[in-house]
Amino acid sequence: MEHEFWHQRWQENRIGFHLPQPNPLLLNNLQFLELSKDARIFIPLSGKSLDIGWLLAQGFRIAAIELSQKAIDALIDELQLEFTQHQVGELVHYQHERIDLFVGDIFHLSKNILGHIDAIYDRAALVALPEKTRIQYTAHLTELAYVPQLIISYEYDQNSYEGPPFSVTEAEIRQHYQDAYQIKLLEQVDLSDSFKGQNSMEKAWCLKPRE
Repeated sequence: MEHEFWHQRWQENRIGFHLPQPNPLLLNNLQFLELSKDARIFIPLSGKSLDIGWLLAQGFRIAAIELSQKAIDALIDELQLEFTQHQVGELVHYQHERIDLFVGDIFHLSKNILGHIDAIYDRAALVALPEKTRIQYTAHLTELAYVPQLIISYEYDQNSYEGPPFSVTEAEIRQHYQDAYQIKLLEQVDLSDSFKGQNSMEKAWCLKPRE
């Protein structure tokens, strides 16, 4: 998906994917990652998600990356924290004692820039990318941090809705990750009454690195 598409969505405030509260699937299933209270969680393509404030309130440290400057500006206003700002390669880095926010293309983010990560929370990244980009994205994510993941996905008939969010089936998740991770479905919610009037499911997955 072209960068301009997402910049335009944020500029026009067409952000139906943004939830006005922390995601219930996060609240219900974060425990399965078995994290210490001071763990550092990476959130790719974070938007201005309220999940970040909730995770900080639980004592976790956060690293997040987002393409849209407008989204990060809104997130910083929401968090009401003081950040220092500097350029790191192709990315803008907003730094606080417990949170690092990066603005730019996730493929410009390296392991060295990101630093140590204990877990990944993928709420809106995998489902935001078209199929070909998802192949590159999942490989890049595993290179950045080979750690437990909590993934939120959607499943529906892709022929009846163009996306994003895109439908990502269990078969595709396993195709991307099963060689490196043990994969477990934690929870699924029927969204048929609210998602474009068609049969659809929202699912939470736990990925644990294979030993």
